[in-house]
Amino acid sequence: MARLEGQVAIITGAGSGIGRACALLFAAEGARIVHCDLASESTAETQRLLERQGAESAALAADISREETAPELVRLALERFGKLTTVVNNAGTGSNALTGELPLAQWDRVHNVNLRAQFMLIKAALPAMIKAGGGSIVNVASVMAEATDYGLAAYCSSKAGVAGLTRTVALEYGRYGIRANYIMPGPIYTGMTRANFDREEIRKVWEKKTALKRLGQPEDMARVALFLASSDAGYVTGAGIRADGGLLLRT
Repeated sequence: MARLEGQVAIITGAGSGIGRACALLFAAEGARIVHCDLASESTAETQRLLERQGAESAALAADISREETAPELVRLALERFGKLTTVVNNAGTGSNALTGELPLAQWDRVHNVNLRAQFMLIKAALPAMIKAGGGSIVNVASVMAEATDYGLAAYCSSKAGVAGLTRTVALEYGRYGIRANYIMPGPIYTGMTRANFDREEIRKVWEKKTALKRLGQPEDMARVALFLASSDAGYVTGAGIRADGGLLLRT
């Protein structure tokens, strides 16, 4: 039987990259999908791919950092599919400015998308997940939740916040059969990183840094998310899985 048969999943940032890969893989494993992305064209393309796959799915083009988006996603899941069992908080954004030069507006934008939006969706989803008898929350953080680099004050702090939020949700809601875990991707070839990694000199540096000597692909992260969302991870909660190709094995 498909590993997510009977499950209903909300997946954010599904217009490309990791989010789209999660939507397609989860659907192939039997889940019904509610997906969201800021870009309407990308959202529509993900919906076309899901329909071509024969999946039951619903799309919403919206800004996940707006307060009304999370309740709307949950409402869409309940209206279309009658329940909600799974949340994949994938939508994210980056920044690059030294701490002393980082505009407050940029700090707020990164935290609003990377952390506040995850909190809002979890909060909106919890009542429905409790009613469904439990489920799985998979939050996408980053290896930068544990590490850092120049110019990443906003990004690193937001991703560390994702880790702390996830552990707390796991502790508080485990009694309801809700598991919460997070993924820490390393260098992944996605829409957000493509401009840099398409430059051979940059790509080779990052490939050399990893133990596996390659960039990760969105499908690599989707398979980790599938494990965490499925009953295969039935006794895993409050955990962070580093999926970085061995990037942080040496300093």
